[in-house]
Amino acid sequence: MKLAWQLFIFASVMTLVSTFATAQTVQTLSLQEAEQLAIQNHPQIQAATALASAAEAQTREVRAAYYPNANGNLTGAEAVDSNRIGAGFLNAPSVFNKYANGFSLSQLISDFGRTHQFVKSSNLHAQAQQENVVTSRADVLLQVDQSYFGVLRAQALLRVAQQTVSERQLVSNQVTQMAANLLKSQLDVTFANVDLAQSQLLLIQAQNNLQASYADLTRALGFADQRRYNLVEQAQTPAPPMDLTSLIQQAMMNRPELISQQFEVNSAQAFATAERDLWFPTISAVGAAGLIPFHTAAAGLNDQYAAAGFNVNIPIFNGHSFGALRNEATARALAQQQNLRDLQDRIVRDVNKAWLGANSGYQRLSVVEQLVNQATLALNLAQSRYQLGLSSIVELTQAQLNLTQAQIEQVNATYDYQTQLSVLNYQIGNRR
Repeated sequence: MKLAWQLFIFASVMTLVSTFATAQTVQTLSLQEAEQLAIQNHPQIQAATALASAAEAQTREVRAAYYPNANGNLTGAEAVDSNRIGAGFLNAPSVFNKYANGFSLSQLISDFGRTHQFVKSSNLHAQAQQENVVTSRADVLLQVDQSYFGVLRAQALLRVAQQTVSERQLVSNQVTQMAANLLKSQLDVTFANVDLAQSQLLLIQAQNNLQASYADLTRALGFADQRRYNLVEQAQTPAPPMDLTSLIQQAMMNRPELISQQFEVNSAQAFATAERDLWFPTISAVGAAGLIPFHTAAAGLNDQYAAAGFNVNIPIFNGHSFGALRNEATARALAQQQNLRDLQDRIVRDVNKAWLGANSGYQRLSVVEQLVNQATLALNLAQSRYQLGLSSIVELTQAQLNLTQAQIEQVNATYDYQTQLSVLNYQIGNRR
């Protein structure tokens, strides 16, 4: 008994000290403010945004094939008289003393749509990455909602634990005094003290859970150091939507993961078409011009040069490489289509489960309210019967336990339902 009382005193003092120390610095934070703070600060969203920017840069890289490729050149050479390169080249092997500067220009004329398909594939992939940013934002918002309601739940459970300790301490004091006056037995005192110790353990656990909930909220907001906030309770929670079919249709239209995956399917199909176009010819043009201010007279070179031409590259045989590349791209496109189908099936399941959970949670609210009312009435009757000597301490302690459990169930039902509504909104694509 002495140890239990010391634990209670220690826990109460720590609670008061913590409350006093932070009362002047705790910031009030509504759910909407928490969500905006997470959107601005969370690294998961910032990482997804960076990947989307990288995908846009890749699109510009692919589109560069449409534009000319220009290069400047500075060339100098010195060779032994009448020197020739004898091995390694099939072109003219003459080497002259010279210095020249100029530029060269090359331009793709046509590859019969292959570059167009590459650009299309890259654009679609970039759009998919943009939808992934929306997905990351929705994930973070859901985490914020869950952790926000987790803190409110922990605070409410702490209040229940504190009230339970206070009430059981009062009963313990009364029974102890009655036993001292020989009105109750020492067994009654023992039962009362056991209940008091159990409530003190509940208080310690509730305090620990509150600190853990603050850690979860801090992480959801995107901060590394733990922070405490004065959270605002939500207004009256609405009933869940009744039409499951419309919710599934809404999810199919709005879920960013689904939109992203559809873009990935289209991107893979465009890439497969580009790999098919490897068999088509490639037409390109090239030009060069410049000056040769220094050269040997015997070389017969002019002081200026200029040339232009074109080239048509026609694939004939390359060891079946093009066919293998096309087959690979086609198989990957098919895999993306099956991934889309799997995602659609999972979304239907998740919406169904979230809707069932929200409806079940809403039904629990009225039931637990009745449970608390009946448990409170039962405790009042048990206290009256015990004081009149009509029942044992066991009946009283059982009534106390029933009320505590009912209050805990009411807290859990309240914040479970709010969390389930957030999950349902996430599943149908409303958390964007």
